[in-house]
Formats: sequence, C-alpha cells, structure tokens
Amino acid sequence: MIRGKEQAPYVSRRRRSARLYELDGLRLVAALCVVVFHYAFSGPVGGHSTVAFPELEGVARYGYLGVDLFFLISGFVVLMSAWGRTPRAFAVSRLARLYPAYWVGIAATTLVTVTLGAGMFDVSLYQVLVNLTMFQAVPNVANVDVVYWTLWTEMRFYFLIGLLTLVGMTRTRVMILMWGWLGLTALVQTGLLPGAADLVVQSEFSHYFIAGMALFLLYEYGLNWQVALIVPLCLGNAAYRAIGYADSVGRRYGVAYDSVVVVAVVVVIFLIMTLIALRVLQRLARPWLATAGALTYPLYLLHAHIGFILINRIGDSVNRYVLVTGLIAVMLLAAYAVYRWVERPVGPLIRRLAGPRAPRTPPDATVSPPLAPARPQGGA
Repeated sequence: MIRGKEQAPYVSRRRRSARLYELDGLRLVAALCVVVFHYAFSGPVGGHSTVAFPELEGVARYGYLGVDLFFLISGFVVLMSAWGRTPRAFAVSRLARLYPAYWVGIAATTLVTVTLGAGMFDVSLYQVLVNLTMFQAVPNVANVDVVYWTLWTEMRFYFLIGLLTLVGMTRTRVMILMWGWLGLTALVQTGLLPGAADLVVQSEFSHYFIAGMALFLLYEYGLNWQVALIVPLCLGNAAYRAIGYADSVGRRYGVAYDSVVVVAVVVVIFLIMTLIALRVLQRLARPWLATAGALTYPLYLLHAHIGFILINRIGDSVNRYVLVTGLIAVMLLAAYAVYRWVERPVGPLIRRLAGPRAPRTPPDATVSPPLAPARPQGGA
C-alpha cells in the first residue's frame, strides 16, 4: 500500500469508541419510510397490490426519499468503516456485511415468488444465479426484487472508497476525492462529460455520498472551510436533482409531487445528519438502537415482493390496517431472524476465513493506516 504524509498532523476532536446509536435509529426510520412507500403507495398505485390506502397515499408517496437518507448515511459510515483498512480488509468487510443477508433475501424472495406469487413477478434460474453476484446491472439482468437497484449504486461508491484505501487514506486525499467527484458531477449535469461517465460519477445521488463523507470529517475533526462549503453545495444539488427525480417518479405512477415538500424533506435529512455529526443529538442515543439499526438491511431486502404477494393472498380477508401493521411486524421479525442467525454468525466467519486481523490506526494519523478489523454499516 502506498503511504503518504499529510502536510501537517491533524488531531481528531472526536472519539469513535462510542457507537453512533443515533445513526442506527435513523437507518431504521429510513427503511420504514421505504416500506410504507411500497405498501401504502407504490404497491396499490403501481398495480402490485390489491389493498389500497387512499387516505395515506398523499404522505406515503414521499417515502421513497428514505433511500436518499440511506445514501447520505452510507457516505458517512462507509468512510468511517474504511478508514484504517487495507483494500483487502475493506473488501472483506463489505463482503461480510452485504452478501449473507442478500443471499438469504434472494432465496426467500424466490421461494415465495415461485410458490405463492401466482405469476405476479417473473423469476428464472438464470436470473437468480446472476443476482447472487450483486452485479446483475452489468449484463442488464432484471433484479429478483425491485429494491436491489440501490445495491448497485452502493457498490460503485464502495469502488471509489476502495481506491482511496489502495492509495492510502488521508484527510487531504478524501478532500481531493470529494471536490473532484463534485466537479465531475457538475460536468455530467451540464453535458460537458458523456453520459457514459455517469456510470462512475452517479450524478443522481453523488451529492449524498459526498455530503456524508464531509459530515464524517466534521464529526471526526470539527468544522473547516472546505466542509462548510461542500455540505451546502451538496444540499443545493440534492434539492435540484430531487425535484427532477420526483417528477420522474410522479410520471411513473401518474401522480404529482409537491416540489416544496420534496425540498423540505431533503433539507431535513441534511439537517439531521449535520446535527448528528455535531453530536447535538447524542442525548437521544440508546444502546437498543444498535439492534434496531441491524434490522434495517434485512428488512429492506425482504419486504417488497414478499410483502406484495402476501397482501394479495390475504388482503380480502383481513382488515387492511391490521394487515399492513401485522405485515410490517412480521417483516421486522424476519429481519431480526436474518440478523441473529445469519449475519451475526456468518459475517465474523467470513472475516476470519479471509485472514488475520491487525491493530487499527486512528483517523488522525498522518500516514495511511494499516490493516484493521472491519466495522459493519447499513447500506440501503
């Protein structure tokens, strides 16, 4: 690994010995927003559910913005997870974090689709096998579940962070990446770069990842002029792109989105994350939120197609509010089962099999840190 010194030593103003339980709780809120979006809006309006909630649709339609919050949290937590790791250690941490629950999600979704789906969703053996790689977008193979599209977005972000671990992660290099990525985003949006460049740039969501990284630096080192400039720039672009994205979602479902509400939600998302980075919300932290946050990823993977199929199966015989409330509870229990009996034992096993661990260097070190143990995060 290439080692490089900063121009001057940086002293961290924060300690990472204390877990950010606030982020765990926020992740679960984001996941539940997406669940409500699917069950109370996109399912019935999009024709995947026979149970409608017209009185909730006006609010539930904005639940897809939970994904935007996921990306902002990922920028923060994945950078924190990668700091102090070699490329191999970072790759192993992502493998151990993402794939066990994902494979269970594919198996469960496929089983329910084939046995109870009654033709609602198409799934083939080839499709399942390609989906197991999590790179199904490359050969343009359909996702087994609609929610998997966000994983490809996350994987491309991990690639950029992996490059940072390859050259040696320092504060200066992170700043260079953020400014460069923000500049490339502007070039793609203005048409000065070809559309193919967006495969890496991801201008639709790059501002969330960049802002999350900047907020991690704020949390770790305190405020400086670069962070103070990057975060508002990302917020402005996030609001601008969110309006356009809401228009495309509205066209898909034949509804109109209020751009004021969309921008307000984006602003609130940034505000809450900034308050977390500043430790203002630390008083809300509770240890039990760690378990709540651990449910986020398996809940996200399991809820959509399985939920639609179950709603259509029993929707005519159960009160709709009892049905959706009970279904969310069942999905949370299923998510806990995946976390308790799949992620907790399999993740550490993968890390052990991948190689020995080494001491971790804190993020205020002036050189690229050595190998360190992986720290899970909750990608969307």
